[in-house]
Amino acid sequence: MTATRLVVRAGRAYLGGSFRPAAVVVEAGRIVDVVGVRDRVGDAKRVLVPDDAVLLPGLVDSHVHVNEPGRTEWEGFRSATLAAAAGGVTTIVDMPLNSLPPTTTAEALEIKRAAAEPSAFIDVGFWGGAVPDNLGSLAPLHAAGVYGFKCFLSPSGVDEFPHLDRAQLGAAMEEIAALGSRIIVHAEDPALLHDHGALGQGYDAFLASRPAASEASAIDAVIAEARRTGARAHILHLSDAHSLPAIRAAKASGVDLTVETCPHYLTIVAEDIPDGASEFKCCPPIREASNRALLWEGIVDGTIDAIVSDHSPSTIDLKRSGDGDFGLAWGGIAGLQVGLSAVWTEARERGIPLEKILPLFTTGPAAVAGLAGAGVIDVGAPANLTVFGLDDPLIIDAARLLHKNPITAYDRRVLTGRTRRTWLHGKAIYNVTEGGAGEAPRFRGKPRGRLLSAAGSRVA
Repeated sequence: MTATRLVVRAGRAYLGGSFRPAAVVVEAGRIVDVVGVRDRVGDAKRVLVPDDAVLLPGLVDSHVHVNEPGRTEWEGFRSATLAAAAGGVTTIVDMPLNSLPPTTTAEALEIKRAAAEPSAFIDVGFWGGAVPDNLGSLAPLHAAGVYGFKCFLSPSGVDEFPHLDRAQLGAAMEEIAALGSRIIVHAEDPALLHDHGALGQGYDAFLASRPAASEASAIDAVIAEARRTGARAHILHLSDAHSLPAIRAAKASGVDLTVETCPHYLTIVAEDIPDGASEFKCCPPIREASNRALLWEGIVDGTIDAIVSDHSPSTIDLKRSGDGDFGLAWGGIAGLQVGLSAVWTEARERGIPLEKILPLFTTGPAAVAGLAGAGVIDVGAPANLTVFGLDDPLIIDAARLLHKNPITAYDRRVLTGRTRRTWLHGKAIYNVTEGGAGEAPRFRGKPRGRLLSAAGSRVA
């Protein structure tokens, strides 16, 4: 027993799928014991979680666009990981676009790691990209440690990351299956999209331009190729709830398939989006309230495996292109810092307990990416922890969020539940004074995030 130990005691700690009193013992950055809340543990620094808060494992977000290098004015590893820590997230997996170069080669991955290493306040892993030009040569990127390969089935919005057609999807999945990796898919069928430039400030025209049928068609294609090839496949940012029966059936038949959705699809509805409010534009789009209700059914019945931010920010001028024209504005929701608060606010209104949604923020996205030991409070796991105030008021002010650009679809939303404290590998990195909702967050120390590799080695 030494004074270098940390003991975090909580009347409600999330352990093995439920809350119970516990003391979490930390040494050398890892959890070395989980004991009763009143058990003696010897000489240690002690932290007591207040009775009105809960102790959670650090959250995992497997879908984040950091955009550095190349488009660091949109976001960057420093700003993104600070925002993540303030939202209780201790591990992210970065998307292969919209950085320049995109992560489609092992060399590009090393450039991205070099950008992340001095700036990451939390742990960061990386997805690779599957594009027409690198099909047949994915093995070096796999060997370099990416957690899988992202592809688009419709135009991505950036020229340097083109989409795959149906034949290329099949070829990619054959190659990825042989590597023992996974493919993650932006599933919209371009043949069914009708987005041809300016659409005006009304959201209805944008929604009609990206119909649910496009998602359904693309998801059917992914399921068919996953069944044929045996590849592990993951559906990104599901917005079309009417595709859930096909996903359920595929899973039941043995297809190796997972699916995520995002806080904005679970908490915002098309009917409430004002004219010209292009901060709500994302692809696939936020759909109607009836669709949202069905997505929540997919949460409750376990069809949906993860809730992730799809944090996809840009500069304000790009988000406001065309004076709020939904066809011209850049798509993407900035929400890395507020995901759990937003979803918990909606869940409690629906009578859904916190322990029902927590796996979708922790072990669910960790399993999607193949991140061993992430998202749990367990002996041997990294001591990544967060304290969450269940009833804390949280009024979102875009200008006070830690994202690089102060524009978000969550601006002015009144939420309940807030991250109060975050530890990374046993070190406190974030704290906010209890009481009230307007305090400035406080960070401790220099960036200590680790760069994670699926190849089995830690890079930094």
